[in-house]
Amino acid sequence: MRLQSAIFDMDGTLLDSMHIWRDIGPRMLRARGIQPAPDLGERLKVMTARQGAAYCKETYLLPDTVDEVYAQIEAQVKGFYENEAEVKPGVKNLLSLLKMEGVWMYVATATDRHLAESALRHAGIRDYFRGIVTSAETGVGKDASPEIYERAMRRLQSNKKDTVIFEDALHAIRTAKAAGFRVAAVYDPSAEEDQEEIRSLADYYFRSFEELFETETLN
Repeated sequence: MRLQSAIFDMDGTLLDSMHIWRDIGPRMLRARGIQPAPDLGERLKVMTARQGAAYCKETYLLPDTVDEVYAQIEAQVKGFYENEAEVKPGVKNLLSLLKMEGVWMYVATATDRHLAESALRHAGIRDYFRGIVTSAETGVGKDASPEIYERAMRRLQSNKKDTVIFEDALHAIRTAKAAGFRVAAVYDPSAEEDQEEIRSLADYYFRSFEELFETETLN
């Protein structure tokens, strides 16, 4: 896997954190006595927190403003990121190796910047990255546009040939591949049902970052 720059998704790729996004919307609605649709977690996982708040308000006719719903979601996620978020196995070893080899790295995430900063710092990996770009900053999600990856690549002063994107989610992998990027897919339980297609699309596939060290060299 030859690379001079790497772009990492955060939730489900670097961090074991997808469960918080799948559960938070349904949990908020149940607390209000509202039964969420079975696929609500799947719908919300491709959205930013604010988009998810707007979706819940509109779909479930919540009396709160979008800002109020967002504040409730943000408070729960913020507590998790600041106190519980942990890296997935093998992440720190990989980042240390890439940094030692002079690979420049960026985070491209749907999570809002202040939350992502908190999560990466709590997990002890913020300093490996030259920066963060978020879906809110690009104005479009990973399901609809590769702009988040394009922007990170430009900031890394790199090109698609020398860049590898690390992702766990099918919708993001589809977008990155369609835009001509090389993609290393990392397994996460939240995408269990998508693994067959993920394997077929990705240039590299790993059940974990520990497996990457066992099966691949990085240069």
